Amino acid sequence: MTSAVEVVTIGDELLLGYTIDSNAAHLARTLGESGIRVARRATCGDDAGDIAAAVREALDRTGAVITTGGLGPTSDDKTKESIATIFGRAMRLDDAVWERLQAMWKERGWPGEIPISNKQQAMIPDGATILTNRHGSAPGIWLEDDRGRWVAMLPGVPREMRGMLADTLLPRLVARVNTATVVRSRTLRTTGIGESALHDLFGDAARGVEGLPLAYLPGWEGTDLRLTVHGVPADEADRALDAAAAVIRTLAGHYVYGEGTTDLADVVLADLRTRQWTIAVAESCTGGMLGMRLTAIPGSSDVVLGGVIAYDNRLKRELLGVNADDLAAHGAVSEPVVRAMAKGVRALTGADVGIGITGIAGPGGATPDKPVGIVWLSVETPLGAHAVTARLVGDRGEIRQRAAQGALNLLRRQLSP
Repeated sequence: MTSAVEVVTIGDELLLGYTIDSNAAHLARTLGESGIRVARRATCGDDAGDIAAAVREALDRTGAVITTGGLGPTSDDKTKESIATIFGRAMRLDDAVWERLQAMWKERGWPGEIPISNKQQAMIPDGATILTNRHGSAPGIWLEDDRGRWVAMLPGVPREMRGMLADTLLPRLVARVNTATVVRSRTLRTTGIGESALHDLFGDAARGVEGLPLAYLPGWEGTDLRLTVHGVPADEADRALDAAAAVIRTLAGHYVYGEGTTDLADVVLADLRTRQWTIAVAESCTGGMLGMRLTAIPGSSDVVLGGVIAYDNRLKRELLGVNADDLAAHGAVSEPVVRAMAKGVRALTGADVGIGITGIAGPGGATPDKPVGIVWLSVETPLGAHAVTARLVGDRGEIRQRAAQGALNLLRRQLSP
């Protein structure tokens, strides 16, 4: 087997844009880390002719194809039959697969007998190898011809596809691959600084670090910095990424808060847990988004006490102790009010740390001196109180997300200056 494969993701929902194709990205990352390069990615709909054409063309180029999708029990699931046609194979009922599906139906306590439509999932091309699916009902399929060309068919459900890739398909591919080199990336996460400001901060390293290319990936959480190394042994790749990441951390300083998929909420909670401090939040424009970020982290209940969504000024006064005169003089989106919110929720709950957020997320509600996107953030801890204002960009959802991220970063910076 060569070290290159092609990926074909299947489904009308992908072409229509209703479903984001996360499978292709995950396959490329995971295969690359094992030295298997994705040479091309394609997406086609559920039409049998389109599926056959896409897979046939990919086979002609590389002889190695991975597909996702189209293995379900409904009439639009046509992957197996389409690919069997390319290999000149008939379909047959696999009794063992059908028995497993029936047993799974009963084990899960679903009512009645298994629908007869599920029998389609037990139809297997002649000569195929079944790839065990421990994460769902549809089995994967490996189909290979006498020329060594193969297609591996995986389910389209991301959880199932990722699980099968890790425990069934990837070991099979690694055993066949003829290269000892890998493609690996390292992502450092920054927040509180824009993409262009980072570029200027890095100077000569802006275009690459330690010989590795540097990609800037801005989003509402901040700007991720991705380093990539190609075509070297795994240990050499890791050493190169370690060295380049160390340079980035030195240059970016406190703007870096983690690597990979690190969540800033997790970073903050870990710091609070070390100090044995608790936290409570008071939110206006974010409407509970900050509380959701915190409580989404497993184990957060030992740190997070709760929060108040004080959208109306009456609740700001009655629950959080915001001064009516401050509201009248400065408005709800102001420094005195946000400071009072952080102080008030801390007093209300007995938390060690209080956070306040107030702002104008839009699209309405702006005034000449308070435009859409203006927010005030405040934290109050045993170390002191601090408030900042920011003008955030984006639509309503993005402004609210950026506000929650900004509040977490404000706390992180106070805990670790």
